[in-house]
Amino acid sequence: MKLAVVGATGLVGQEILKVLEERSFPFDELYLIASPKSVGQKMKFKGKEYTVKGIEEGAKLGADIAIFSAGGGTSLEWAPKYAEAGTIVIDNSSAWRMDPTKKLIVPEINGHQLSIDDRIIANPNCSTIQMVLVLAPLHVKYKLKRIVVSTYQSVTGTGKDAVQQMMDERKGVNGPKVYPHQIDMNALPHIDSFLDNGYTKEEMKMVNETRKILSDNKIGVTSTTVRIPAIGGHSEAVNVEFEEDFNLSEVRSILSTTPGVIVQDDPKNNVYPMPITSHNRDEVFVGRIRRDESQPNTLNLWIVADNLRKGAATNAVQIAEFMMEKSLVY
Repeated sequence: MKLAVVGATGLVGQEILKVLEERSFPFDELYLIASPKSVGQKMKFKGKEYTVKGIEEGAKLGADIAIFSAGGGTSLEWAPKYAEAGTIVIDNSSAWRMDPTKKLIVPEINGHQLSIDDRIIANPNCSTIQMVLVLAPLHVKYKLKRIVVSTYQSVTGTGKDAVQQMMDERKGVNGPKVYPHQIDMNALPHIDSFLDNGYTKEEMKMVNETRKILSDNKIGVTSTTVRIPAIGGHSEAVNVEFEEDFNLSEVRSILSTTPGVIVQDDPKNNVYPMPITSHNRDEVFVGRIRRDESQPNTLNLWIVADNLRKGAATNAVQIAEFMMEKSLVY
């Protein structure tokens, strides 16, 4: 098993390495690949030192699986070249998510769609993953009709430079900016670029990816995504209308037995999900489970997950594990 991590020096790349080590992912050879400015850099993994290689060299190494986290442009150019060389590419960018010829996978939900012919597999957007993992079993039981979601997203979703901007602002240091406004002690209703319809790309990702993962284009989805000065995870207020009515205790029971989901729902004792407690965890946490009393068949949920873990690195590694378990790697 030859494994490559493309974008190994970035925030998500480093998290992928951490997850690989924690989960004892089996490999015989590991290739750490990054942008030209990082080529030649030394990195340690499980006590062994590796030299960072360039992406062109990496394409010639014949990796069985390559986990990409190097941005959409890089993925569009290089994923097909790796795939042509026989490598299974699991891509964290948005480059392939809505390509009708590519699978968009959350293993617990639609891993069964994968086949030995899949050479480029898309990892969904972080905010989409945590939401659909909670909603998928409820969709099976009650049939989703409409989703209204507002997100409260960590600066880690933008990358190292965003974290540095927030820390600089906190210290009163005038450093480089990646956001158009101050992020510390602020909230920006602006994630990714704005589209002609007034929504951002991030908001439309949640609309389109949700429908694709759940294989249901009839689900109504509307989204407002907000960046907040938090580190550790993304939070979401999700209002869900179903075709069928539900029982709250049954909802809690379904979610309590859903793999990868942890229910934290005891508000009287101040127990509910928070980014600070989801940090470095692979699970998706859900709480504040309550009926929307303004209309029938409608549920309110508060969903939190570490965006670098299940929202990116962990899900990608789980896809790789699934491909190996099902003997889909050759």
